[in-house]
Amino acid sequence: MRDFVYTALPARVIFGSGTLGQVADEIRRLRCQRALVLSTPQQRTAAETLAASLGSLCVGVFADAAMHTPVEVTERALAALRERAADCTVALGGGSTTGLGKAIALRTDLPQIVVPTTYAGSEATPILGETEAGRKTTQRSMKVLPETIVYDVDLTMTLPAALSAASGVNAIAHAVEALYAQDGNPVTSELAEQGISALARALPRIVKDPGDRDARSDALFGAWACGTCLGAVGMALHHKLCHTLGGSFDLPHAETHTIVLPHAVAYNAPAAPEAMRRIARALGVADAAQGLFDFARSLGLATALADIGMPKNGLDRAADLAVANPYWNPRPIERAGVRALLVDAFHGRRPQLQP
Repeated sequence: MRDFVYTALPARVIFGSGTLGQVADEIRRLRCQRALVLSTPQQRTAAETLAASLGSLCVGVFADAAMHTPVEVTERALAALRERAADCTVALGGGSTTGLGKAIALRTDLPQIVVPTTYAGSEATPILGETEAGRKTTQRSMKVLPETIVYDVDLTMTLPAALSAASGVNAIAHAVEALYAQDGNPVTSELAEQGISALARALPRIVKDPGDRDARSDALFGAWACGTCLGAVGMALHHKLCHTLGGSFDLPHAETHTIVLPHAVAYNAPAAPEAMRRIARALGVADAAQGLFDFARSLGLATALADIGMPKNGLDRAADLAVANPYWNPRPIERAGVRALLVDAFHGRRPQLQP
């Protein structure tokens, strides 16, 4: 066993069915009594229902959370929070709503409860990505780690199959990068492989039968496992590319991760053979990059950036941004290789096997 350092994250996790009913108790456990419920406009009705169930523990709903956590939306949420003298937030939704809760926590240090309705996994990380003036930046701070996560399998039962699949592959990306992270360790590597395997089993079953409760439960557990891995170690080329594409070209978050992942893995394969073996084993395939590409395609997901709104004339800018202030990566990040990767991802080509 090699030497390693592992830092456990101090988050409380409640997992099950019907656990939404425990949110009030969790607010009280945090010694709070004036929660502001957060959501996207699409989930306003669900947020208002939750707010009503909280009674006097809730001071209102802010339902304008948006993809990539725009700073201007955070400013409006902060104004609502101060106006209502809220002492905590409850984020109901996917990565957009979780991101808003984190952005508020960064600025106020108020406690937050997250109730995920997708497989984003970001609720388990101390990482915040924010967009301002067309540029997405990320930071790691324990101030943004939610105090409590309430996983309720019931809330995922109506998540459309296509969104479930894309969200789940996004979660897999977190675990994949944890396997070759600079500060990787045996603890996160075991959990990463377990998370990938759980999602690889669950997502095809969800696509076939969205009402498969056991598959939904496995997927939600897998999302937590993968997010926990990302929260414990650093990010690399894949996340840098996705943050660049999402923040600068306003591409949908989960779909971008799904498309880029096989190509980023192929790029890093020569420098991370043990990670590749673990990924392939978790997926039950011979090659990690090829297996991830085929897995996404088998779920009916888009495999080309061109199909989700990426402009072809933006590839050079994306490559320039990706090599500027790069994240650590097991293989040196070179512009020519990154641009070739992006071209393949743009056209939806099978990832290139690296020498």
